[in-house]
Amino acid sequence: MADAAERFDVVVVGGGPSGATAADDLARAGRRVLLLDRAGRIKPCGGAIPPRLIRDFAIPDHLLVARVNAARMIAPSSREVDMPIEGGFVGMVDREHFDEFLRLRAEDHGAERATGSFERIDREADGTVLLHYTGQDGVVRQVRTRLVIGADGARSKVARQEVPAAKVPCVFAYHEIIASPAEGTGKFDAKRCDVFYQGRHSPDFYSWIFPHGETTSIGTGSARKGFPLRGSVGALRQATGLAGQATIRREGAPIPMKPARRWDNGRDVVLAGDAAGVVAPASGEGIYYAMLGGRLAAEAAEACLATGHARALRQARRRFMRAHGRVFWVLGIMQYFWYSSDKRREKFVAICEDKDVQRLTWDSYMNKELVRREPMAHVRIFFKDLAHLFGFARA
Repeated sequence: MADAAERFDVVVVGGGPSGATAADDLARAGRRVLLLDRAGRIKPCGGAIPPRLIRDFAIPDHLLVARVNAARMIAPSSREVDMPIEGGFVGMVDREHFDEFLRLRAEDHGAERATGSFERIDREADGTVLLHYTGQDGVVRQVRTRLVIGADGARSKVARQEVPAAKVPCVFAYHEIIASPAEGTGKFDAKRCDVFYQGRHSPDFYSWIFPHGETTSIGTGSARKGFPLRGSVGALRQATGLAGQATIRREGAPIPMKPARRWDNGRDVVLAGDAAGVVAPASGEGIYYAMLGGRLAAEAAEACLATGHARALRQARRRFMRAHGRVFWVLGIMQYFWYSSDKRREKFVAICEDKDVQRLTWDSYMNKELVRREPMAHVRIFFKDLAHLFGFARA
């Protein structure tokens, strides 16, 4: 356990995928790192991870509780469109075990761990950060550090104090982890993710059923104040024949829908993960982007420590947006337009039936980049989208 006499190169606040990745990378680089995390926190999450994440972050097979080979899109009319993954799969993880694996890996590589809640940052006369946190025993402790990485979620206390410009709009997500039904129960498929684009279950986002092997995540999200998320999930369970399955746990949390316009304070703090707003609009996918954000924050912190130049912290956001800013922009427009009404959702699901759309969607998702090698496919999709927009195509 850290105490006031201890000094660190970096304190990482938040032990989710982003914070754990940042701590691991810095520890491997030989920096003295403290990973501060609250106990018992599990984020509501569908748990999907693409092949690129598995490769880039060396995720072992035993953490994959399921391998999904298709997605089913369900329209307001209950029309179903299947999108098979040709020659690949999406891995599914249980965040309770996945996150702890990442924290333990960071610890194995030299990061020190502390359990507690971040309180505030002060600074000593020489500029050293004095970080205060409350431990599990209720005692307030403090540690000294040169830099802080705030990876403490969408309502980040680090960001609120140090980078107020990082405030972003959020969707509130809620899910229930249930015991998976027997194969063949209703329409449940242990190798398929079901996504519901139905206003009765979410007026401005979507609902889901994602298999996790012995368990299944069934949830929804909405930015609409007062929308009954728990009631919506209950209704979805009833409609899909899953009401009788045992409920293992319930979780809810805000999910940011836009990258923050600033990730650092220009001095000694940089943000990562949900604190930086790196959850993909429209899809709500966040694990890959969180881990990449954690890695980029670690690299920016290392550059800052090595050079003594605080401006190095800016490179985390610059590099992320250079690689993924266009994808986030496209997905933001898509969510704003297609999720705005059931009439548009119906057309959106119809578009998903197109084989060009399916192929390019999966290629982009699996590899985390816009596919540019098939220009004619993009042209075909553009004109098909126009046909749907103006009512020339049948939904």
